[in-house]
Amino acid sequence: MGFEFSDALIALVSLAALTGLVHTLAGPDHYLPFIVMSRARNWSAGRTAWITFLCGLGHVAGSVILGSLGVAAGLAIASIESVESMRGDVAAWLMIAFGLAYMVWGFWKVRRRPHAHAHQHDGGEVHIHAHDHAPHGHHGIKHSHDHDGSAPARSITPWVLFTIFAFGPCEVLIPLLMYPAAQESVQGLILVTAVFATATIGTMLVMVLSLSFGLRAVKLGWLERHTHAVAGLTIACCGGLILLGL
Repeated sequence: MGFEFSDALIALVSLAALTGLVHTLAGPDHYLPFIVMSRARNWSAGRTAWITFLCGLGHVAGSVILGSLGVAAGLAIASIESVESMRGDVAAWLMIAFGLAYMVWGFWKVRRRPHAHAHQHDGGEVHIHAHDHAPHGHHGIKHSHDHDGSAPARSITPWVLFTIFAFGPCEVLIPLLMYPAAQESVQGLILVTAVFATATIGTMLVMVLSLSFGLRAVKLGWLERHTHAVAGLTIACCGGLILLGL
């Protein structure tokens, strides 16, 4: 017997596509962190898309796993929603903490940014020496070379974002889509979940890549020196919006 599309299942699939689109657009935390980090860290379009995709996948997968376990165990929707609410609070505070820490690091990086001085030798040769002015104990100033202080942040930032988004729940997925779809069939549950995931991640990618491209064309003036700090503040504000239920 083949797989049949009932009227209820067709309605759920349509709702899944619409919900994935709307809930992503309505939540700036789904795309703003990637846009500002792409600008601050000068990620390529490919790297930006890949990080966004992985974080979106982690974002959806967490709720899918929890919802599937709930359906299999016959748990009440209220029990699952309480766990989702707790996950949302954890994700919000993680986003705030990471954003504030990154903002502080951004200000520190600007303070340590190396600059150049020209030194003329006796023979007339001009030598350009790049260094920063970092405080050193109580004896004034030390000239120290900068060896790409952004390397540690560059290596861990995508993983921090992935962890945050893995905790972040898709609040509407389980009660509005997964539980009703499970009443139809297992195939229906899989189809509805896949459509929601595709709509969510696809919308994230479109928003991130299009707005990132537009932002790169904007000259930020004096803010160019503070793109890391601005990115951190933006991410922290996104976490605050989650706590406010926005």
